[in-house]
Amino acid sequence: LIFKEHEGSYLVGMIAARTSKTGVLGFVGGMDIPLIHKFETGYEEGARAVNPNVRVIQNYVGVTDAAWNNPGKGKELSVAQIGKGADVIFAAAGNSGLGAFDAAEQYDKLVIGVDSNQNWVKPGHVLTSMVKRVDNAVFQIVRDRVNGQFKGGIHVYGLDNEGIGYAVDQYNEKLIPQPVIQEVEAAKQKIIRGEIKVTDAMAK
Repeated sequence: LIFKEHEGSYLVGMIAARTSKTGVLGFVGGMDIPLIHKFETGYEEGARAVNPNVRVIQNYVGVTDAAWNNPGKGKELSVAQIGKGADVIFAAAGNSGLGAFDAAEQYDKLVIGVDSNQNWVKPGHVLTSMVKRVDNAVFQIVRDRVNGQFKGGIHVYGLDNEGIGYAVDQYNEKLIPQPVIQEVEAAKQKIIRGEIKVTDAMAK
């Protein structure tokens, strides 16, 4: 099962740029690998779509597996980005990303969660979460199997089949103005129709 993380990252990039007061965004990646570049590139493209002058500061925790499990380094990188003006940080870094959540809380900034809905982790400081709907993907595969329609191979999940999304719930609904949600939903439909092409950094 393959997910179009770049599409969801584009949408949260739009939300980040619309919410930022400084015009500077942060991105903290875990391991410096093509998959995480996919998140970063989508995020930056979405941000630039609504604010061409936005600045995105990106850092990676490391180049080995340990990069996913170092919240201290995640916080250190986030604090440095905040020092350079970043007021919204997208963390795609596994457990290391929890350091970005701590930094956002300590310095009263905003963070964006990843993969699952992390809005509840630091209520009021989590702008949204870019969710990978593994539940929907697995459900669809099981349903196909039960109905005798399953075919082996690569199955791709994006915005078009609810494999990717962003989370709005009681924890963050007051942080995102309705006009921003409407703008993001319009962009989502354009991505689904192919009118907006988000770069897949892994496909290069």
